[in-house]
Amino acid sequence: MNETENTQAFNAQTTELGQNGNFEEVLQEKINLLQQCQRNKSLTTCSLCESLIGCKLRNEYVKAVYESMSKGQHGDFDFN
Repeated sequence: MNETENTQAFNAQTTELGQNGNFEEVLQEKINLLQQCQRNKSLTTCSLCESLIGCKLRNEYVKAVYESMSKGQHGDFDFN
């Protein structure tokens, strides 16, 4: 599965989860897909990837981190 297919599959799986407020589940799925992509490219970090800038999978991961921290409330974070 390539990066675009990974992103599309993940978005299909997680759209419903995010709407139901299961931000931690969505985040974990994003982490799993990101790590799978890194393994496929034999990388240990995204910063070494030539596709880092503009990577849809990475952008979706960052969005999931933000939503997990803010619990869907834009601008506020719950660090507890």
